[in-house]
Amino acid sequence: MNTIILKFGGSSVANDEKLNLVAQKIINLYNNNNKIVAVVSAQGKTTDHLISEAKSLSICPNPRELDALVSIGEQITASKLAMLLLAKNYNAISLTGWQAGIVTDDINQSAIIKSINTSRINQELDNGKIVIVAGFQGVNSKNDVTTLGRGGSDTTAVALAAALNSKSCYIYSDVDGIYTSDPNKVTNTKKIDEISYDEMLEISSEGAKVLHNRCVEIGEKYNIPIIAKSTFNDEPGTLISNKTQIEGTVVKNIVKKEISRLSIIGNGFMSNNEIYKKIMNIIEKNNLDILNIDITRTKIAIVFKTVVDNTILQELHKEIIEQI
Repeated sequence: MNTIILKFGGSSVANDEKLNLVAQKIINLYNNNNKIVAVVSAQGKTTDHLISEAKSLSICPNPRELDALVSIGEQITASKLAMLLLAKNYNAISLTGWQAGIVTDDINQSAIIKSINTSRINQELDNGKIVIVAGFQGVNSKNDVTTLGRGGSDTTAVALAAALNSKSCYIYSDVDGIYTSDPNKVTNTKKIDEISYDEMLEISSEGAKVLHNRCVEIGEKYNIPIIAKSTFNDEPGTLISNKTQIEGTVVKNIVKKEISRLSIIGNGFMSNNEIYKKIMNIIEKNNLDILNIDITRTKIAIVFKTVVDNTILQELHKEIIEQI
């Protein structure tokens, strides 16, 4: 039997109706003779609300106690999903991060996973149970709860995939893959079928809220293919893996970070002047003042002296990606 790792984000588990959709996806995969480990985030904006409550009591909440508080959100989701599966006559169990054997360093709010003892998870899987793990959390050397930083459930999932020798990890959210730019800012965006770890790391590091960059690093280190999919449809999604184009230039994504930084992400930029010329033509046409340009093999990053609005993002996307 294959062990499949699934991760469901906050928007995927936001209410009981969506929890039922998640449960059915899990059941379908389980019925197909798979062992299932599902990692879950807190429901909706739960983490934001918990942080807000903490800050209403203290301008600078104690880091240890803040981790103890915000970790509750994922535990609520895990136990509710396990109850739902049990009510549907499927044997399931929820585990906190520390029950799942996730050991981290001592840094609160941005802990790094040091090791995972998979014995409890394997025991439950061998007993035929669907294992639901609270994402985003672990335990440190003092037996204190720690959290991995916002988006850390992605990292929990891929780390578990590596520890359990799973052949892939599915990251479910409310979008059906990685797009060529933010669909909320740019029209005519295209879904990317496949992308390399390096390219995905650039997209994540430039501020696109798609995947936790640390989960991509773990995927690359242990060669775990990551599939970004939608909880709400059955479209194929985007595969993030070590597959790369041998030669040539393909622009995959354009990101606007904050207000004055634009990044064009793909491969082959060092050997293709045409892309660079197109970018500079648009910049000159719009009278934008450049503060700095950084060109690597997978990214052209430009910092401007003034505010850059979304019309420039749209124009770059149309000229560079829609023409492909």
